[in-house]
Amino acid sequence: MAEDPRLELVERFFRGTGATYDRVVDAATFGIDRRWKRRIVGLIPAHATRILDLACGTGISTAAIARRFPQAGIVGVELREEYLAFARRKLPDVEFVLSRAEDYRSTEPFDCITSSYLAKYADLARLVPQCRDMLTSDGVLLMHDFIYPPTRTLQAIWRLYFKVLQAIGSALLPSWREIYYGLPALIERTRWLPELQALLAQHRFRDIRVEYLTAYGSAIVAARR
Repeated sequence: MAEDPRLELVERFFRGTGATYDRVVDAATFGIDRRWKRRIVGLIPAHATRILDLACGTGISTAAIARRFPQAGIVGVELREEYLAFARRKLPDVEFVLSRAEDYRSTEPFDCITSSYLAKYADLARLVPQCRDMLTSDGVLLMHDFIYPPTRTLQAIWRLYFKVLQAIGSALLPSWREIYYGLPALIERTRWLPELQALLAQHRFRDIRVEYLTAYGSAIVAARR
């Protein structure tokens, strides 16, 4: 893992957090993460029969997809076996694959590919053309992640929020300390949103749209093959 700084960062952030991930994400976002997941699922085409959930983690987003599309063939891909163990227990009927998102391949196309919190860690130059190759002719790609707010007022609130997490969250859950201190710096410096939009256009995706969520705390990028 140390050979790739992206993988090294994921390992450093998330080692030993699988057992607490669901509860911490829900509490740290005041339940807003559930609303974001519902919005992602709401953008999946109603006719979708095969759906790929990249960086599925412990299966939060995958479970939301499965509830909305119970007859669909769903595949969850996750880098960390620690997280997949929890996802498999939640969703025994879903196919889960241990793989880096950029390395995953499928011979059967998907009507929709989703991801949440992957874009800021991903090698998007590799991931975008790969996703295009795995989508049906009118398939949809949905990528959701945190963004740095655009105004000073929102930035001040954003910084205060992370200071509270660092002070309280790190004390209560030491295994999350790396995330609470490292994540805001990563969000602030990453340029995943403009980079993704440019790559989608370069690889001939259509109907590229950005939807900003909850005071510009995150964004969903939607595009059609």
